Amino acid sequence: MENARIAAVFEQVADILEILGENPFRIRSYRNAARTVGDMTGPLADMVAEGKDLTALPGIGEGLGGKVREILQSGTCETLQDLRRRLPPQVPDLLHVKGLGPKKVKVLYEQLGIKSLGDLKTAAEAGKIRDLEGMGAKTEQNILKGLATLEAEAGRIGIYEAARAVRALGRHLEDIGAVRRWQVAGSFRRRRETVGDLDVLVEASDRAKAAEAILTYQPIEDVIARGRQKVSVALAGGLQVDFRFIEAEAFGAAMMYFTGSKAHNIVLRKRARKRRLKLNEYGLFRGKRRAAGKTEEEVFKALDLPWIPPELREDRGEIAAADEGKLPKLVQRKDIRGDLHAHTTATDGANTPRQLAEAARKLGYKYLAITDHSKAVRVAGGLNAAALGRHAGRIRELDAHLDGFYLLAGVEVDILKDGRLDLPETLLGGLDWVVASIHSAFSLAQAEMTDRILAAVGSGVVHCLGHPFGRIIGRRDPIQFDVDRVFEACREAGVCLEINAYPDRLDLPDVYCKRAREMGVTMVISTDAHKIADLDLMQYGVSVARRGWLEKGDVLNTLSLSALRKRLKPS
Repeated sequence: MENARIAAVFEQVADILEILGENPFRIRSYRNAARTVGDMTGPLADMVAEGKDLTALPGIGEGLGGKVREILQSGTCETLQDLRRRLPPQVPDLLHVKGLGPKKVKVLYEQLGIKSLGDLKTAAEAGKIRDLEGMGAKTEQNILKGLATLEAEAGRIGIYEAARAVRALGRHLEDIGAVRRWQVAGSFRRRRETVGDLDVLVEASDRAKAAEAILTYQPIEDVIARGRQKVSVALAGGLQVDFRFIEAEAFGAAMMYFTGSKAHNIVLRKRARKRRLKLNEYGLFRGKRRAAGKTEEEVFKALDLPWIPPELREDRGEIAAADEGKLPKLVQRKDIRGDLHAHTTATDGANTPRQLAEAARKLGYKYLAITDHSKAVRVAGGLNAAALGRHAGRIRELDAHLDGFYLLAGVEVDILKDGRLDLPETLLGGLDWVVASIHSAFSLAQAEMTDRILAAVGSGVVHCLGHPFGRIIGRRDPIQFDVDRVFEACREAGVCLEINAYPDRLDLPDVYCKRAREMGVTMVISTDAHKIADLDLMQYGVSVARRGWLEKGDVLNTLSLSALRKRLKPS
């Protein structure tokens, strides 16, 4: 059982309680419990199996500990079922729309009788929402935009959530004696930012026994199909998983076929035909004889190509590059030497600078930038000039005692609507690392937004443009600006573009990473960590970079400590 599922149940309880206007303390206790469970790196099920005291966990009392055990046994809890009976079943879905919190959902339900996303769209299109107290025409338009974003991502989940599902599935598959090996293909293997379903390829010694054991996996809510070739199921939450049984001699060809993408596969099949071969999920054939298929490398070699990393298989020129010996040597997680975007208890982080520094050192890093928010982000307790000055002093004091490790005194400064930075440039110019980001006024016209960003890039005190498109996947659309003008300005000013590894952002998107690389812009892969566990999100940023054709030399934080110090030293 994944921790994510337990956390999701607690979040659903909190959401419904808030829509119903219940006790704020009770709501907060469920949200805190969800956060605790969601942040755990080890399976909570193991703690229960070993008889450990769940009340030792922050925010988990006897009552919530009992509900954890209940969820592990049944997949839900009676409290959630009771609450669901008090509301129409689709009302909580309204919370998925950007800008709609529980209080607004309560108003929409009670005053307009809105019970589903369909009802919401009908009401917004009819102009019925703007007249409600606290709403207005702008809120109504934002709701329509939010609904359009949800529709575009319908049926898909984020790569982070998919990875958690894969880890949990893996634990189950590894315990099945009839399963010789398994591997996930599809868009998950290509590391796309969202995943529609999971294609799991399985080599089994006994397919019937393997299928029977697979179907004992507790999170399965529905068995869609079961046969000798494939078992398809739907997990709690709706994620479909297709387990495909593959023979050893065809495993490589099947991995190629089911990894995709569809466009990439079409080009490969055309290439095979030109060589009088036939390529499909069962192998590469010359007539009826299988010429290759056991491994991907074997199939690529038979097509006169080197192995192409899955992240590149999108028909964006990778086959031509492979043919010409020009495939990039993609950056790897092990190349990353430090993290250059992290928040502490000075603003909205959960850990102190010392705690984050110690955690970063354990990861093998040589440096970490502390970049707490500036004053414009009031909700995060952003720092004013005086507070930032004191904070930077404390960070440098700490850095002086960290032998062989560099703790950079920095900030995530806001780019205001007119392009000014929300802290004095004299102060920013004395910091080790300045990330400039947009956190407001996302709907500016493209020309205005471009000028806004260019002003910040040209200030002379910014090192990095943070999460450049300001998007939140599935909830906030990217801002609009002239990409080439901004990227060119970054190259000329020596300002890096951030690949924000936080799973809700993954911003700079992969296609723009490739464009930035072609224009000679250096990038930084950072986690935007708000707690120690977030430092592990680096892998998701690396995946974006790999999909964007980035090599080690394209990424600033692959530099050694001495090389980074030299790079950042004022001229």
